[in-house]
Amino acid sequence: MSSTVTDSRTVYSLEGTLLEICSCGVLCPCFVGEDPDGGECAGVIAYRLDRGEIEGVDVAGLSIAVVAEIPGNALQGGWRVVMVVDDRATEEQEQAMLRAFGGELGGFLGDLAGLVDEVVAVERATISHGVDQAAGSFRVDGMIHAEMEPIVGANGVATTLQETAFTTVPGAPAYAAKTSRFEVDLPQHGMTWTIEGKNAVQTPWRAEHTTG
Repeated sequence: MSSTVTDSRTVYSLEGTLLEICSCGVLCPCFVGEDPDGGECAGVIAYRLDRGEIEGVDVAGLSIAVVAEIPGNALQGGWRVVMVVDDRATEEQEQAMLRAFGGELGGFLGDLAGLVDEVVAVERATISHGVDQAAGSFRVDGMIHAEMEPIVGANGVATTLQETAFTTVPGAPAYAAKTSRFEVDLPQHGMTWTIEGKNAVQTPWRAEHTTG
């Protein structure tokens, strides 16, 4: 009798926080699978990696942001994006993050990247991710600046979203917030906007993908 043993391999294991900021009103219709306000959405998805490895490359302490234009329902794809990599990343770390968040390595991140039709460009910049439970500010030098405050219920507890139709953070509650300022300045890629009083969410985030 013989048996075949297939060793599993961890392709990536990442943990940190995720921040989403967009042009939709509070709360964003995308979370319940509806079309975005005004029929289209402009936003940023930013990941702060407190711990993590991608194909054996340590990426702890780094951030990556995705600036996105979404032409209709988020679940229908068609996204046009610019990816911004933390300028502290080495070339090896940058390439590892781009493979994972660009969908090449599969798993949940691959599914999310499947919504993207066009990666317009990859930029490098200093990313300051100073948001905690949807309160604080987020900045990408020369490109993005956002400030926000959490939405608080009558009992004084921060409002969270769970078990929604669309989420980039399956299984985790998302803290709902409202921006006082949200600016993107990427005219070379046709992405420039200034928005106030719109949607933001932040959540603890974890993604792991193994093969074999």
